[in-house]
Amino acid sequence: MALSHTVGSKLSTAVQSTANNMDAVDAVRAFFLFATCTTLSVSCIPYFRVRFVDYGPRAANSSAAVNAPTSPLTRFVDYLATWRVPHSYFTHFYVVSVLSSIFWATQLLSRGPAFTFIAAHINEEHRSSSMSLNQVMLCWALMTVQGARRLYECLATAKSSSSQMWFVHWLLGIAFYIAMNLAIWVEGVGTILTQDITLYHLRVTSVPTPRTLLCLPLFLLASGLQHDCHHYLASLKKYTLPAHPLFLWIVCPHYTAECTIYLSLALLAAPPGDTINKTVLSGLLFVAVNLGITAASSKRWYMQKFGPENVDTVSMQEPYVADFHAVFGGHLIRNPGSS
Repeated sequence: MALSHTVGSKLSTAVQSTANNMDAVDAVRAFFLFATCTTLSVSCIPYFRVRFVDYGPRAANSSAAVNAPTSPLTRFVDYLATWRVPHSYFTHFYVVSVLSSIFWATQLLSRGPAFTFIAAHINEEHRSSSMSLNQVMLCWALMTVQGARRLYECLATAKSSSSQMWFVHWLLGIAFYIAMNLAIWVEGVGTILTQDITLYHLRVTSVPTPRTLLCLPLFLLASGLQHDCHHYLASLKKYTLPAHPLFLWIVCPHYTAECTIYLSLALLAAPPGDTINKTVLSGLLFVAVNLGITAASSKRWYMQKFGPENVDTVSMQEPYVADFHAVFGGHLIRNPGSS
């Protein structure tokens, strides 16, 4: 008992010390990493995956495949799984993203109370290696464009559907976009505190850096390809095997594009001396894991509905490989005689 008490006391002290030393940058990174680990953990257990991860037609096909002995605990878990919201609530993610972009623009320009609070919780290490104002403004603008485009797509091209998702998906998505709109500038606090942001920092006449010359076109290309995929998917008859050229190479190219968008932002937001912005990179890790799991689920659904002969089955035997293979590889195959 004494040993247990001592270990517990030391663990509590260590956790408290870590919390006290954690600044806003570390907190955002910790949120992304915690969300990533939680998502992975839930998806690795079939009993939880079919109840909390799968949704729409994928949930309908998989829910009957996993059964567990009935007990008070399993009944409680099943009850939690009934707490669902319409899949159309995805639109809320992009409303929150756009509003967050507008909110932080006003806060950064005026050095408002929310910005002041965040800045007061940034340690000297993160202040000393800070993004330039041009980087802050560029990344803010691109994140605003990303949120606005996705909001437009949801409002203009989305079809009505009875599909639902677990309410935690909805809450986690909202939390992600709030955190990402903070992540893209929080490593620039040191510069923002010492320089005033003006329209001068939005100028496009200055000579771009090699990093900008590489990553800005990458962001625009990925955004264009994702928009094309979303427009194509919206035009498809419900539950039809895609025939778009990109889907012949990758199961979910719109997910690949999403990862590429955040990769370009992570590179564009890198502070001096760093190759990549680690805070945005943490968010990218969550995006890749989350979309990888969904893409692998989509691939399994394609195989069940259209037959393995119409879907590349490489890497499906290894769950973790399959998840990322479905995002960055693993194409749909159409036989010459298929419609």
